[in-house]
Amino acid sequence: MKAYTDNEIIECLRNRQSYVVQYLSERYMPMIRLMVNNMGGSVDDAHDVFQDGLIIMLEKLDNKDFVLTCKFKTYLYCVCENLWKSTLEKRHAAANYFIRRDEPEFENDFTEHIDQEMYQDIFRDAFETLDPVSKKILELYWKEMSPQEIADELGYTYGYVRKKKCEAQSELTERVKRHPGYKRIMKTENTARDIVR
Repeated sequence: MKAYTDNEIIECLRNRQSYVVQYLSERYMPMIRLMVNNMGGSVDDAHDVFQDGLIIMLEKLDNKDFVLTCKFKTYLYCVCENLWKSTLEKRHAAANYFIRRDEPEFENDFTEHIDQEMYQDIFRDAFETLDPVSKKILELYWKEMSPQEIADELGYTYGYVRKKKCEAQSELTERVKRHPGYKRIMKTENTARDIVR
């Protein structure tokens, strides 16, 4: 297998040369798979993270002002690691949301309990406004089903499920931020911080 320099990789990606993607997959996918596996992910998770990482790299490289200040391998690894950590945080948050009803009704800190309920209501309201396909895909994703398993269950292609999942997550985040209740909480917290200062 021919080895490419970082500059050659960057130019090939900017010119959308597909063979360099195959080269990157063969050369760097094992380290991404190991990283994801060490943090509790599957082979499918690693594949998704690697592809998403490459998409982010392409977007950055399309900016002619972008300058790589470290090895390409290092940058790609950091991008993929951050993506995977973000995915784990979302899964953890979603899992907490869906299992919270099994926890004891009363907690020691009453105000914390109220805050949690408010955030849950906001999340639920925003989630319910999504289209049915987005809701179903996110629910299955939060149950830790892989994109391929979701595609098989719902009868969609793997690519469609991955694209729709990303769009749905982004849309859900935006709808939560636009929710009047969320804006009120943020305003209250900012006011409280100003008073403390």
